[in-house]
Amino acid sequence: MNPVLGRRSRFLAATTATAGLLLVAGCSSDGGGGSTTVKGVKLVKAGQITTCTHLPYPPFQSEIDGKVQGFDVSLIDLVAKDLGVKQEFIDTPFENFKTGAFLNSGECDLAAAGMTITDERKKNVDFSDPYFDATQAVLVDKKSGITSFADLKGKKVGTQAQTTGEDYATSHGLDPVSFESSDAVLNGLRTGQVQAVIIDYPVVQGWLKDKANADAFQVADNINTGEQYGFSVKKGNTALLDAINKALTDAKADGTYKTLYEKWIGPYDESAASASPSASASPSPSDSAVSTPSDSTTPTDAVSASVSAS
Repeated sequence: MNPVLGRRSRFLAATTATAGLLLVAGCSSDGGGGSTTVKGVKLVKAGQITTCTHLPYPPFQSEIDGKVQGFDVSLIDLVAKDLGVKQEFIDTPFENFKTGAFLNSGECDLAAAGMTITDERKKNVDFSDPYFDATQAVLVDKKSGITSFADLKGKKVGTQAQTTGEDYATSHGLDPVSFESSDAVLNGLRTGQVQAVIIDYPVVQGWLKDKANADAFQVADNINTGEQYGFSVKKGNTALLDAINKALTDAKADGTYKTLYEKWIGPYDESAASASPSASASPSPSDSAVSTPSDSTTPTDAVSASVSAS
């Protein structure tokens, strides 16, 4: 096992449709870039929603042409637009999303990192309504002879640390090799450190857009783990949570969600727009902040990862 060391947090700005807007009526601020209240929503910095994320995790968030872009980014841009502010980012280790550390310390307003809603995490943060149904994929070398999850017994299996893929593997009797990032997961498969990996299906689809990866690897199984992604806020921050849920509801009603889904994820499944509320959303812990090869940071156009109740 050769896990990659955690990266240093870095601040990244994303261009949004409202980047040039100034705060006007309905805002109060202490000036000097301090906290502000906009339409009843308290923000940690004036003029912006500060989003904690863990890069890269295409197609949900990654840096493309110097800007943070993706499905998560586009959805939170809708919240920013409603509030008349811009969205900016802090790249932070994924473990912080499970504890809500950066939310509690006042460094971020919300977390968006393709994060699975779980009962364990609900103890530390409040989640938005689900915005994406996800599955886990088993990716293998085409020469491995592995054709299903059942074939993984006795094999070296790679997972990303602190993710639902890792939790699923361990809960089903495997002893996975844990990697810090999805870059390292894929490299582990490439170099033969592991014979298979378990990771989020949209990420695998992104990897397979690269011809070299598609020639070498294939999906051996797709696991419905009942996972749904949600955005998280500090416990008790109902005003921001309401603003996020309103933006999601409006986007699903007016077709914006479908447009963004098809741009970043792939063919649209109606079930993605009718996910159950977060109170009844799903199980297993984390999912991940993942990364892909450079040319897979373009929107995925062939993902059918939105499986009902997955």
